[in-house]
Amino acid sequence: MPIKSMTGFGRSEVQAGSRVWTTELRCVNNRFLELKIKLPKGYSALEDRVRKLVATHLQRGRVDLVVNVSGDFSDLMQVHVNVELARNYKKALTLMGQELSIEGDADITFLASLPDVLVREQKNEDLEGVWALLSGSLEEALVQCETMRQQEGDALLIDLTGRLEFFSKILEQVAAAIPELLVQRKSLLQDRLEKLLGNVQIDPMRLAQEVVVLADKTDVTEEIVRLRSHILQFRSSLTEDGAVGRKLDFLIQEFLREVNTLASKISDARIAHLTVELKSELEKMREQIQNIE
Repeated sequence: MPIKSMTGFGRSEVQAGSRVWTTELRCVNNRFLELKIKLPKGYSALEDRVRKLVATHLQRGRVDLVVNVSGDFSDLMQVHVNVELARNYKKALTLMGQELSIEGDADITFLASLPDVLVREQKNEDLEGVWALLSGSLEEALVQCETMRQQEGDALLIDLTGRLEFFSKILEQVAAAIPELLVQRKSLLQDRLEKLLGNVQIDPMRLAQEVVVLADKTDVTEEIVRLRSHILQFRSSLTEDGAVGRKLDFLIQEFLREVNTLASKISDARIAHLTVELKSELEKMREQIQNIE
């Protein structure tokens, strides 16, 4: 499976009877999977199921998930009559009329309007039925988000592959320049010794020893071999299944360590320019990798 970005958005609506469920999720880059979930009041018992479902689709990233429900909830409402309270109200009103010599009876409409005579209660909703609807809506939003993450991942893959090839070409230029650099330095060393010694003949063995020391100081074979190995590993990782962002980030750090060592061993203007280009490409690659799952 190609690499995926950690940036994405998904939205879904599901209608059930008189109610509409809306699910929206936004994803951005993060080292780990961080879920921020906001469910409607009364449905917090479903949060654990929501987390588990999201985790089956996403492995890394900060996810802001908002679920809303709107519509008519009258089917969940129940009305109870507090008959005893209504009876007491009526007795009290009758007594008040007798004491004040006021004629008239309290009708049912008036009694129903008195506090706490009619009590409204909301029935417990079937959470299993709700989950069947919500999980479908969430799945659809997650698929949309994954599609967006995959599309951006495809663009990142093209960019990183191109930069890796450019990095490889520059590295080979450095490798090709090393033998010529050693020849130049051997010549410079011989010229310097001749100027210092004047007419004194240079000991070939001594010159050979100095050349060996010089070559050893500028030997970057190990660094180049490791960088070539890192290139192969990086290219292979771009085609691996699952979350590879952290692995790629680690490889970039290893790239930079080897390039810095290489640059410190060779004090040559041309190669210094090439190592600057190598570092520049690595920094650009690292910025892109920060958004890979």
